[in-house]
Amino acid sequence: MNRTALITGASSGIGAATARAFAASGIHLIICGRRTERLEELKKELEPRVKVHVLTFDVADFESVKGAIDSLPAEFAQVDILVNNAGNAHGLGSIQDGDLDDWTQMINSNVIGLLNVSKCLMKPMTERGSGHIINISSVAGKHVYENGGVYCATKHSVEAISEAMRKDLTAYGVKVTNIAPGAVETEFSLVRFKGDKDRAGKVYEGFEPLQARDIADAIAYCVNAPDHVTIADMTIYAKAQSYPTTIYRTPK
Repeated sequence: MNRTALITGASSGIGAATARAFAASGIHLIICGRRTERLEELKKELEPRVKVHVLTFDVADFESVKGAIDSLPAEFAQVDILVNNAGNAHGLGSIQDGDLDDWTQMINSNVIGLLNVSKCLMKPMTERGSGHIINISSVAGKHVYENGGVYCATKHSVEAISEAMRKDLTAYGVKVTNIAPGAVETEFSLVRFKGDKDRAGKVYEGFEPLQARDIADAIAYCVNAPDHVTIADMTIYAKAQSYPTTIYRTPK
């Protein structure tokens, strides 16, 4: 039986790489985000392999989320796999000097957004007695680092929500997997540093960072595991990284 996956934040990075990995496994796709043009390009790329449907919404707006999911055509109405990938980091600074707008954006996207999308899909999964939810956390959800307090708090929340989901949903046959990536070279740092390419690039200098496809491969492994197997939690570091802020770089 062909499965269907809904992936948030699918226009780039880990989300787009996961869509490609799922397509290679024959999983039909609902790719979601706010950059419609990129989603349409990804759809065109993957449609020769699987069915693809595009949804555009802001995860932080529940009515927008619900309206989009309710609009799914019949052939995409049953979502077997949810990948809660949408999220961001805004700014880097001490807790006392943090920007309220940055905090609000991170909390709304990383926590409220994850809950909004999950809310729309958990009930149908429990009623069917099957489903798989993948939450993309971070090593920042396991360890707090300086100047990243609120971002770390949002990812600690994802870890707690994943555990809560597992405790509440396992009895209904729904799997829950928490993925905690380390240093992945995506648009993450560019967003965090608000478009400063030079500063973002320095984050990945002197070592080989993880790539989005590395995380996508791990996610694909989790969803393709035998039905009796649940990968509950997976932490993925780059080889040169031993802690969120400890990276062994090659001197210039």
